[in-house]
Amino acid sequence: MTTPDHQSPHSDASRPEARDRIYRSPAGIAGGILLLIIAGWLGIDGLISGTGRTPWLALAALILVVPLVTAFTLRPAVYANEDRLRIRNPLRVIVLPWGKVASLRSHYSNEVVDTSGKKFQLWAVPVSLRARKKAAKQQARGTAGRGGDGRTSSPARPSPFGRGAATDAPTRPQTDQVMDDLRTLAEARATEESAQGEVTVRWAYEVIGPALAGAVVLAILLATG
Repeated sequence: MTTPDHQSPHSDASRPEARDRIYRSPAGIAGGILLLIIAGWLGIDGLISGTGRTPWLALAALILVVPLVTAFTLRPAVYANEDRLRIRNPLRVIVLPWGKVASLRSHYSNEVVDTSGKKFQLWAVPVSLRARKKAAKQQARGTAGRGGDGRTSSPARPSPFGRGAATDAPTRPQTDQVMDDLRTLAEARATEESAQGEVTVRWAYEVIGPALAGAVVLAILLATG
């Protein structure tokens, strides 16, 4: 599941300040905290009570593991406002003005496709196949319980942003609702002047650097052991 929050991004003097909708994965955060506790406990124990090269191995492992666990669990987030979509993935930060968003897709993962055809996964909005199956079962039960009056509604016109036809399903997975929110913003803001610009991608060197350093030190220690 993914939870939205709000914060204020960069202000624009020419118009009221936009507000970010922030989507993160509570399950990912909880799992990351648990893994960090375990890694910290084992690493500190090795540093304190280890002998010989064990403290150095424990330190190198901590330098490698802590940034990676943080990057893949606590770091991912999706920020959306009226002008752009900002995706903070484990190792990259991608900023897409809504004018550059071609579609938002939901299959085995949620992803955004820009107008050049490049795909970017939304790590903070994971797909739950279990939640989809549960929602499908609830929808099937609801359809069966409405009776058979023989009337069918005409299908809605498909959206270029990937929105499905509107249904009266009793439940939808939360991550699918998040994708619907993002599609709504993309459709509403794609042609606005303030939502134009170029797609930017920045590597998370603050994660890559420490993890790489830890990996090198750990490899050296193991090779010289």
